[in-house]
Amino acid sequence: MHSEPSETAPDINLVDPGLYSHGDPFAQWRWLRANSPVHWHPPAAELPGFWSLTRYEDIRAAYRDAETFSSAQGILLRPADHGADPGGGRTLALTDAPRHRQLRGLVDEWFAVRSVRAREAEMKAIAQRVVDEALEHGSCDFVAEIAARIPLYVICKMMGVPESDWQHLYNLTSQAFAAGDPLTRRFAHLDILGYFEKLQAEKAANPADDLVSVLATASIEGERLSPEDIILNCDNLLVGGTENTRIAASGGMLTFLRNPEQWRILVEEPDLLPSAVEEVLRWTSTATHIMRTAVRPIEIHGKSIAAGDRVVFWLPSANRDETVFDNPDRFDVRRQPNRHLTLGFGEHFCVGSMLARVELRLLYGELLRKSVDIELDGEPKLLDSIVVNGPERLQVRLTPRAA
Repeated sequence: MHSEPSETAPDINLVDPGLYSHGDPFAQWRWLRANSPVHWHPPAAELPGFWSLTRYEDIRAAYRDAETFSSAQGILLRPADHGADPGGGRTLALTDAPRHRQLRGLVDEWFAVRSVRAREAEMKAIAQRVVDEALEHGSCDFVAEIAARIPLYVICKMMGVPESDWQHLYNLTSQAFAAGDPLTRRFAHLDILGYFEKLQAEKAANPADDLVSVLATASIEGERLSPEDIILNCDNLLVGGTENTRIAASGGMLTFLRNPEQWRILVEEPDLLPSAVEEVLRWTSTATHIMRTAVRPIEIHGKSIAAGDRVVFWLPSANRDETVFDNPDRFDVRRQPNRHLTLGFGEHFCVGSMLARVELRLLYGELLRKSVDIELDGEPKLLDSIVVNGPERLQVRLTPRAA
């Protein structure tokens, strides 16, 4: 059962970025699950009003009901005066059937279990290289120097980005994802789009065995994708293939540092790595929210949601739902079963889910294999964001343990 309903309601404000860096959003989500699982959040902080879903089963059911809950009008809350998301109806993440299935069909094979396993050796080499370079420095920002580089280098290789350009894209994505000056982030993002504009033109003229070539030469219902659609989907693959894995990897490392007994369990039982990865994914729940737009009226728990209303799924809340997870506020690398919703569900289940799992397993596995002692080397800084949650900076000391 959910927690007992409470008459004392906390101040519900889930769109305050500071809540995720300095506050306790789980207290609000816990109250909402028990008392108001379908909750109207009035307009605030330049954002439009929306309905909040906080229970696991409600979010899972909404994910499955793609005919009611549309992705094409955007999947993240954005200021009302920003207008429609430019990727709406054009990218893999921001389309509905049948377009979503058609776009997904172009790239699905690249992210299938068989394909990811075939690339595991080269992915392991990337993880070894990144960890070795961090060990040479001794002290580093785990987010920037380890967690960001592995998924970026992997997706760059899959997309056909020349290795000589990996550092350039690393610099651009670091600026685009960073907190701070919005203008700097915007210019970095424009530079990323400009990079893929040039690359897709090169791949269209001289296709190779890579993801950008697939998009640059693809046809759907007899029509080639427009250069703009190719560029937007390349950007979508780069962001999707890097940001959440970067934050999950670093958020997982911070969690291990705060729960050292769980890391010791992995040292003693490395066969638990796959279940540890699932627990890291559940615990970090890096995509704080996912939004849908109702395209027809629906009633949930007696609340009437109208066509056109925005509905937000709070994934960290779903992944701590006490009716689904035993002792949900405990990090446990042995947790079984672990049916978290971190990577989505239904038609929009993350196309890169297998890739993310392997990247996390290889990273932590490399640290275990090298018997690296890891210690905090300063106070972690968490992201001020309602979109993704986790460390912005995680300074650590890395020491190879003596044999």
